[in-house]
Amino acid sequence: MHRLLFTLVAVLLSFSARAEDSGIASLFVQADRDGTLVLSSLRTGETFIHNDARAQRRFSPASTFKIFNTLIALKAKAITGADDRFTWDGQQHALLDWNRDQTIASAFKVSCVWCYQTLARRVGAAPYREAIRQAAYGELSEPFALTEFWLDGSLRISAIEQVDFIKQVVRRTLPFSTQAYETLRDIMVVEQTPAWTLRAKTGWSTRTSPSIGWYLGYVETHDDTWVFATNFDLPDAADLPLRQSLTRAALQAKGVLE
Repeated sequence: MHRLLFTLVAVLLSFSARAEDSGIASLFVQADRDGTLVLSSLRTGETFIHNDARAQRRFSPASTFKIFNTLIALKAKAITGADDRFTWDGQQHALLDWNRDQTIASAFKVSCVWCYQTLARRVGAAPYREAIRQAAYGELSEPFALTEFWLDGSLRISAIEQVDFIKQVVRRTLPFSTQAYETLRDIMVVEQTPAWTLRAKTGWSTRTSPSIGWYLGYVETHDDTWVFATNFDLPDAADLPLRQSLTRAALQAKGVLE
């Protein structure tokens, strides 16, 4: 009887920790978006979720994979630090910010695909395969194209798995060096105030219909770290800023940001 009671209490606590959050849900309704947002405390494990079913669905990570890709490339010595340079070959890209030499810091900021494809060629398939397995980073289908797998749907991950991955990154439980973690930590900074620091990466998966927008990262406050993953259908490029603004509104609604 005691064991049954303990099990019931555990189930109820688990449910309350991951119950649908009405405040976040209303933001998605106002934005007219079909999507999900997962927000979880690193300290307590308290978790707020909008659309739990969608939070468990896997999608291509698109450029949010640059977080993991940076760590893998540093471990493989494909780059040595944030100031390593990539020489632009003169090929014109639709995004003007890509049409110049880059460092890993600038490549991360402008989401330079050709830069990270250059890294992938240096790293090779085996280290990616092993790192993805070790981190339980979604699912990687075989065979996969070395310079496309995080873009073409070969690699897929859910919002819940993304949050679990970022928690491993923040806790530094994955087999990467202190220097690798510190480099990533530096280049991920989006905004800092005396009260908090936001580190994050956008993503836009365009090889599905509809396209999927991502925003992934974490907020460090004085007494906690809040990890978040947002994805939603994003068929129109004009709505790309909604990835950040919708997530920020949710962070404000839960008191993580002012």
